Amino acid sequence: MNGLKQIHIVDCTLVEASGHVELSFREKIELCRLIDKLGVSVIELNQIRQNKIDSLLIKSVCSVVRNAAVAVPVKLNDPESVRLTWEALKEAPAARLQVVAPVSSVQMEYLLHMKPGAMLSAVAASVSACRAYTENVEFIAADATRSDPGFLRECIQAAIDAGASVITVCDTAASMMPEEVSAFLDGLIADIPGLSGVRIGFFCSGELNMADACAFSAVRSGATEIKAITCAGKCISLANIVRILAIKGAAAGVQCKVGSEQINRISSQVQNICSAGGRKAVAAEDDPRIRDADDVLSAHDSFEAVIHAAEKLGYDLNPEDQQKVWKCFCQTSEKKEQITLRELDAIIAAEALQVPPAYHNVQYVINTGNQIGAMAHMKLMFHNDALEGIASGDGAIDAAFNSIEKATGRHFELDEFRIQAITEGREAIGETIVRLRWEGKLYSGRGISTDIVGAGIMAYINAVNKIVYEEEEA
Repeated sequence: MNGLKQIHIVDCTLVEASGHVELSFREKIELCRLIDKLGVSVIELNQIRQNKIDSLLIKSVCSVVRNAAVAVPVKLNDPESVRLTWEALKEAPAARLQVVAPVSSVQMEYLLHMKPGAMLSAVAASVSACRAYTENVEFIAADATRSDPGFLRECIQAAIDAGASVITVCDTAASMMPEEVSAFLDGLIADIPGLSGVRIGFFCSGELNMADACAFSAVRSGATEIKAITCAGKCISLANIVRILAIKGAAAGVQCKVGSEQINRISSQVQNICSAGGRKAVAAEDDPRIRDADDVLSAHDSFEAVIHAAEKLGYDLNPEDQQKVWKCFCQTSEKKEQITLRELDAIIAAEALQVPPAYHNVQYVINTGNQIGAMAHMKLMFHNDALEGIASGDGAIDAAFNSIEKATGRHFELDEFRIQAITEGREAIGETIVRLRWEGKLYSGRGISTDIVGAGIMAYINAVNKIVYEEEEA
């Protein structure tokens, strides 16, 4: 295999699934952890839109990914976006900043209302701003195959001159057949001398069911990075392109380090996560009260409507807790016109099933870093008995939850783990919601702290105390 060129696989499952699949925070972390085991070179995440929440997701992914680089796009021509993205990404084993620009005239003017000259300046400035933080900067020419050939070449050259180390061209509209992809890339390489000094990437939509064949054509014409997805979808299939490279790669002078022996097992696990998320998304679309967690409830909704919404979230509230939730809902609806299901979930976690704490006096130490796995040491009291547990995990939160299970000697199914900021600024307070499933019922816990790990532990213990209370009262 000596002398064969290495083909790098970029997994964009999480990015491509956005909008079609509704994944919890924990499911996204688990998905990235599984994909990292495949041996892909890069895992792509979505751009930061909600600063606190998205930054925390990126940091959490960086803490569990051990082998792949983590890539996140920045906002075009926005230095502050570059800074915030790098702050979230910098602890990754390898970090990549991405500059994505629509280069076809249709998308350039429709999406960003920019003329070619302004786009050239924006690309150069954005790549340069990213290059100040890292050498691993990727320029992605979206909709490249429908762009003006001359302008596309200018844009790519501007990105290379500004310091981009990876240039990716996209057939977003799936407008080309495999032989056309080869001719397209051959033309770019011949006309842009700077491409010889950077890595060339390729992405293709699968609308014509030709994405995998187009990807291999791109490889034969000099592309060394392919964007693929692990689960089913209209994009280049990671399993298929790895299989093609394993069989035909040597003839094309290339090889791929992704292990084909693991793909079926791990792809199946990823598919299960995405399928479950897809079912949640469909359910949300089918019920207008749940869709996008927006316009769910208002001050005009009745007691019955609120309790019905709680049931849709999975809660079986007793009459006393129903009244507590209703009272808090009414107080909240006086301050804001709409209450989303996520907000109702927080109300339930805060108001329902508040019980005397069986587990209390919690003390903990968490050790973690980008070169070592997370380890948690937990001490707490169960009524009057001292308990202690030590456990590792994929990140600080996972290690903390595992150590609680070690100390208590009990395992609970984690249904959801959610974090949101409730104040602004450097000393922002975070609210954590933990939902545990036990014997078919959901129990919510809520924790508030400027320390996210501490808030998560408080929420978890709060939920466990509700379970113990019902057991002891039975």
